[in-house]
Amino acid sequence: MTDALPLRLGLPKGRIKDGVVKLLGDAGIEVQTGARNYRPSMSMEGIEAKLLKPQNIVEMLHIGSRELGFAGADWVAELDVDLVELLDTGLDPVRLVAAAPQDRAAPGKLPPQPLVVASEYERLTRKWIADNELDATFVHSYGATEVFPPEDADCIVDNTATGSTLRANDLVIVDVLMTSSTRLYANPKALDDPEKAAVIDRFVLMLESVLIARRRVMIEVNVSAERLDEVVDFLPCMREPTISPLSGDAGFAVKAAVPRDQLTAIVPDLKERGGTDIVVTELAQIIP
Repeated sequence: MTDALPLRLGLPKGRIKDGVVKLLGDAGIEVQTGARNYRPSMSMEGIEAKLLKPQNIVEMLHIGSRELGFAGADWVAELDVDLVELLDTGLDPVRLVAAAPQDRAAPGKLPPQPLVVASEYERLTRKWIADNELDATFVHSYGATEVFPPEDADCIVDNTATGSTLRANDLVIVDVLMTSSTRLYANPKALDDPEKAAVIDRFVLMLESVLIARRRVMIEVNVSAERLDEVVDFLPCMREPTISPLSGDAGFAVKAAVPRDQLTAIVPDLKERGGTDIVVTELAQIIP
């Protein structure tokens, strides 16, 4: 890539920036940004970055001025563009929902009357209106959509992570249009370029290694020779555990990367199977 043009990456501004930058840093890719610097430096060779709003990243990927970028799946669906999803980071999970004041939504449905629906998501909202055969007028909001009801809209379509903003404005969810998270996308043409595709593959590999590691922890346990098979058969490792003999023929040390969300069940069961000296450690990266 030394003589080739660098791969142009879109990094998101706003609330999702910090999670993406931390993910990159954990993958060994340092991002140096200044307070007013929209062109941060990247420590990975062959990539140049620019900070953009997530919606603009989707548009720039579509027209080809960016070849790689992070954006929410909701905006890719809203803008209806042909991109290749390379990786779901799982960051910033949200639901795109329809919500209305409780007195207009009981019992969880909208009344059969002409409605005004406000949203930043015009395409998805109009599709939802059509799919549900609603008699509704669409109003485009430009942020703070939740303040429209009850005077200026009967219903809104907006994204929500916890629902707290909706509850604070006395709104209840009447439908879920989709779920979304921050994902890595590519312009299809970039993948047809062998040099750029090679950089993209390395980039994805490093990020994926962090995401896998975040879902697992390393567990080490000592066990007698008599109960070794019992412990090995039980451990939910990725492939096969690492087994090393203890000094003095005292048994074996068994090491495996196990799912983090199963840890509270794994540790007690290991004890029941004769495991001792159990150690759990964090993992930085796992490359299968």
